[in-house]
Formats: sequence, C-alpha cells, structure tokens
Amino acid sequence: MKQLRDAVIRTGLEALYFSGAHHLLRPMFAGIGTIFMLHHVRPRRDNPFQPNRHLEVTPEFLRMTLAHVRSRGIDIVTADEMHRRLSERDFSRRFACFTFDDGYRDNRDFALPVMREYDAPLTVYVANDFADGTGRIWWVTLERIIAISDRIDSTIGDTSIRLDTRTVENKKAAFIQIHDLLRALPDDRDIAPAISELCARHGVDESAVSRELCLSWDELRPFAADPLVTIGAHTVSHCNLAKRNEQQALDEIAVSRTRIEAVLQRPVAHLAYPYGDRRAAGPREFAFASATGFKTAVTTRPGMIFPENAKHSTALPRISLNGNYQTARVLPVLTSGAATAMWNGFRRIDAT
Repeated sequence: MKQLRDAVIRTGLEALYFSGAHHLLRPMFAGIGTIFMLHHVRPRRDNPFQPNRHLEVTPEFLRMTLAHVRSRGIDIVTADEMHRRLSERDFSRRFACFTFDDGYRDNRDFALPVMREYDAPLTVYVANDFADGTGRIWWVTLERIIAISDRIDSTIGDTSIRLDTRTVENKKAAFIQIHDLLRALPDDRDIAPAISELCARHGVDESAVSRELCLSWDELRPFAADPLVTIGAHTVSHCNLAKRNEQQALDEIAVSRTRIEAVLQRPVAHLAYPYGDRRAAGPREFAFASATGFKTAVTTRPGMIFPENAKHSTALPRISLNGNYQTARVLPVLTSGAATAMWNGFRRIDAT
C-alpha cells in the first residue's frame, strides 16, 4: 500500500508539472508562505533497503531547494519572524521557513553549511530523550533489525507475525507491515517492549541509535549559538501525544521546553508535534501548545500557509521535502501549492 501511495504521489507531482497546472493554481493556492519539513540531510546511500529514505534528502537537493526559493523572491525567515508576520498580519511578501525534526547530527554537519551558503535560518526541533542519548528511534531500529534478518517472528499487540525477510522486496514489505502495526497500538508505550524483544532476538543494540544519530546536549550548545539556528521543542520522549492522557501530554510538552531552556540558556518558543498527523495531533494538542506558551507549533499535515492560519498558529501545516522525490521538477509544484491543494480537496485550512 505504501509503495502504491508513493507511486501515486510521484505520478501526481509529475502530472502537475508537465501539464502546467501548477502555474494556473499558484495564484489561488501558493498562499503567503511555506514551512518546509526535513529530518536528515546527508549524502545519498546506495543500500537497496532503505525504508526510511523518505526522511532524508541530500545536501545537493537542499541546495537546489534554497536556490529555487530565492529565485522566486521568497524571504527565508526564522520561526520568530514567521510568527511576527502572522500575528501582525504582515503578508506583503511570501516567506519560507525551514524546519528540521528530531535533532540529528547531520543537521549540523550537512544542513547548516548549505544553509550558510544562502544565509538562510533554520529551526531544529529537539526531543529531549534523543539529546540525552536514551531515546528510542524505533523506526531506524526496526530498519536495522530487518536489514540483518532472514525471518521475523513476533507478536505486535494481538497480531502474530511470521515474515520471510530474505529478499529486499520482502524486507520492504515486512517493514511496512510491522511499522503500521506499531503505529496502530492503542498505547504507543507498547512500541518499546516490542522493539526491545526484536533487538534481543536479532542482536541489535537499540540503545546506541540515538547516541549515534542525534546531537547531544554538549553538541547542541554551540549549535544553538549559531545565529542562523533556532532550537524548538519536540516533546520529551517523541511520543504520540494524542495517545497520552491530559496531564501526560501537557508534561511532555512543558517539560521538554523547560529542559531545553535550562540547558541551552535561551528561550524556546516553537514546537513540533511528534508524528504530527491526525492520529498524533489534533485540537486538544493544539490547545495544549497554546496554553503552555508556544508561539507556533507545526504538524505534518500537508499545506501552505494562508492568512487564515494566523488564527491557528499552533496548528500549522508543512511541506515535506521527501527523500523519495528529489528532482528539480518537484520544487515549482510544491511552492505553487498545487500538490497540497489537490491533497486537501482544495481546502486552504485544516486545523481541526
């Protein structure tokens, strides 16, 4: 199903480009701004089994995106400046805001040098447990388990699975099935024991993943001091807030902010919801972000920024720079708003 979805998206993007429909839709759906969503930025890897490839782009594609945005006369702004424009209703110029989730080390090593070339600011949302080196980046761990295994036997929730993972195609199918089962668990805290059991069985050190991939607090201090960098919050444990009770969700949001501010000695005014889709962030979470004092909070719901979004600053949509679609043709389609207009049934605002 995921492979079919990717194929449909790719076909849709190509159709919008080659038909020229994005030119026609731009005046109505480009909006006043774009919040780009990224995760990893690093050189391309050749491994044929990369089920998380959509979460990474190359430095070259980031550079291509920045060049395209500049060529359109779009201002690249900080999260604070984006908030100012929304709150003061300053819509005289279109803007773009580049955001990076999770706090990966490659954001410092590969993304920041490219952003410097264009004097372009970036916002990096940090999950506390990842910076501690104790977080569970379970989707990467799952990839590593399947990569070295010829067979996966496990029970996820009420579902027993026995999967042949000898071929690349089988590995891809297994990843999608297990990933979807884990995301569907009623309590996302049940993901941890399920992954731990697989790690023990297949000899994967899950404790090393966040230390390997994410910036530590000691690394974040000089990174955060860079004038182009804004650090935002991404909760304590990168949990699905919608699956936590009210107090737990509030603590995940508020404690994350307090800890980052204490360690980095700078204010934290912007939040990204982990996972960020409808299953993870809705009106309750949007209200919590506002109540705890965040100026903005971003989802993973696809969409451009319109004047109406000023009333929903803790429910902002983003445009994913997806590693599966790293071509020059995709960029004018994305910045025209045509793709998200089609995806959203031509609704401009989705904050419910």
